[in-house]
Amino acid sequence: MLLFFFFLPLNSPARAHPHCAFARAPLAEGSAAGHARRGHARSRGVGGACRLSLFLRSATPRQRRQAGGPGVLSSCGTFAGAPGTRRGAARLGLSGGMAAAESCVVISDEEQGYALDLFCIPKHYAGDLERVYIPHGLIMDSRTERLAREIMRDMGGHHIVALCVLKGGYKFFADLLDYIKALNRNSDRSIPMTVDFIRLKSYCNDQSTGEIKVIGGDDLSTLTGKNVLIVEDIIDTGKTMKTLLELLKQYNPKMVKVVSLLVKRTPRSVGYRPDYIGFEVPDKFVVGYALDYNEYFRDLNHICVISEDGKEKYKE
Repeated sequence: MLLFFFFLPLNSPARAHPHCAFARAPLAEGSAAGHARRGHARSRGVGGACRLSLFLRSATPRQRRQAGGPGVLSSCGTFAGAPGTRRGAARLGLSGGMAAAESCVVISDEEQGYALDLFCIPKHYAGDLERVYIPHGLIMDSRTERLAREIMRDMGGHHIVALCVLKGGYKFFADLLDYIKALNRNSDRSIPMTVDFIRLKSYCNDQSTGEIKVIGGDDLSTLTGKNVLIVEDIIDTGKTMKTLLELLKQYNPKMVKVVSLLVKRTPRSVGYRPDYIGFEVPDKFVVGYALDYNEYFRDLNHICVISEDGKEKYKE
């Protein structure tokens, strides 16, 4: 009996899902699914309006450069191919840690994001958003898990106190700790971890006021001699984090590291860079994934750019 096998090319219409808005980011190195997909590069689109070429870590830099174009995720983790894209060198953070651009995804100023109707967006926010900027899958599968690995590599030798900066950091905090706990649970040198919460108030509408209010937190003297991991949603000017770091110095922790999901490129920055960064983003006001505008938009799964109508609608 003869058996015939047919293989469809990667760009065949039969292989492309007509409703796929965003190709999933590379899985963590070493995962079974990551090995299965290694060596493949795909391009998917929706009506020609949204196109993202995906290259796995196993692809060579030359292969990535040859297929480059607007909105392509480059080998150094940058949304590249557009004029003005910055390819990173290591930068020294004020906390003493080294934040390397190649260890975060740098989104260029020209990146426009994705049409809202390609994603599930709550109807009550219709007209309040411009675009989806960072899809939820990219936050979770690509960056949060990888950050957890880096944190455990650097801090996993001693009791960790994870300090969540509320309110915007709570979703990133919860998801990051889930990954850290999984790594800790399966490690030969597992360590105890405790959590605490603090709130820093610095925004009025869409502007950082420069005046920092520290609210909440248990007795911070418990941080003495501990490895402290500060988990933040976004760093804008950096003034807020510098104030918090000065406060924590009074309690003599053994180590303080800062992880921020987002770092904004803004002329108002004081130059602070955290130890771990998920994404470096342009100077746009983004909401979703617990980031808010006057307490609204925390219920969005994706990180989106708020529209001018949305700012006016929810303005205090």
